[in-house]
Amino acid sequence: MGVKARRQNVKNVKRRKRDLDEINEDLKDKNVDKLLNQEVDYDLPGAAQHYCVTCARHFIHRQAILDHYKTKVHKRRLKALETEPYTVKDAEAAAGLGTFKQPQKRKIETVDKEERAEKRSKVEDNSGDVSMNPE
Repeated sequence: MGVKARRQNVKNVKRRKRDLDEINEDLKDKNVDKLLNQEVDYDLPGAAQHYCVTCARHFIHRQAILDHYKTKVHKRRLKALETEPYTVKDAEAAAGLGTFKQPQKRKIETVDKEERAEKRSKVEDNSGDVSMNPE
């Protein structure tokens, strides 16, 4: 490998995005809450307060992330995440140790910090509306 090729390889690895299986782990509820409610980190864009979970990117302000939700890059990532990731069981079945089934499709939606907070507050409001009839 020459000097130019090595330099290019270092640049590519430096800018590497998270793989789909890693993002699939991030989409679980407990991980989503951690990622959307990160502590302030001034080394990251927007102090780590505006994060797109499906694309694994930080944005500088709210309007930037809202614009990102409308882009082809984000929509393509949502489409790529629709198929369930392969497991070891799927790999063994494809190799002949069982019956292979096609991966299932699932519905993936954009996860937004403010929308998630609104849904959570509605659920809390509904759970607190239980009234007792004094008779």
